Amino acid sequence: MERCGWSDSGGELLAKYHDEEWGQPVHDDRKHFEFLVLEAFQAGLSWMTILRKRDAFKKAFDSFDPFKVAAYDGAKIEKLLADAGIVRNRLKIVAAINNARRFLQVQKEFGSFDNYLWAFVGGKPVKGKWRDWADIPATTELSDRISADLKKRGFKFVGSTIVYSHLQAVGVVNDHVTHCFRSQEPPSPAKSR
Repeated sequence: MERCGWSDSGGELLAKYHDEEWGQPVHDDRKHFEFLVLEAFQAGLSWMTILRKRDAFKKAFDSFDPFKVAAYDGAKIEKLLADAGIVRNRLKIVAAINNARRFLQVQKEFGSFDNYLWAFVGGKPVKGKWRDWADIPATTELSDRISADLKKRGFKFVGSTIVYSHLQAVGVVNDHVTHCFRSQEPPSPAKSR
């Protein structure tokens, strides 16, 4: 069974993420928020580092409940900074709290974050036609537009590269390379974690 080349570098954990999640259309706001948090924490690090810490992040950030995260205060920030299970970066922690608040505003305006995000592509995943992982760009015109809009709305750590990674993770963009077994499969709803 052939996979995207990047999924071979992290053993079973990365292969499972590739096979079961990456590129699968997500229509669950909590999952969207989870990936917004995780992608921001991944900035400057490997995705493998974040995947290994994913369960600890889930516990530390109240199962990625944006209502709870939006209410975090200084004491909670200090508790998170002391949590060795996650990436302890004050700027990223503060950004996650800020982004939870902005996320709730988007939900209020659009009915859900899912409605907001999928509207950029008319509700249908963008299918990449890449032969090799090295050919996939780090950003696109789509990620540039969404990044600019999120920044305008006050989100932090949402540069175009982070946004493009988010789009790939939640299946708005399906960038499985053409020889990957997941490239030819019809998308299915993402499983809850």
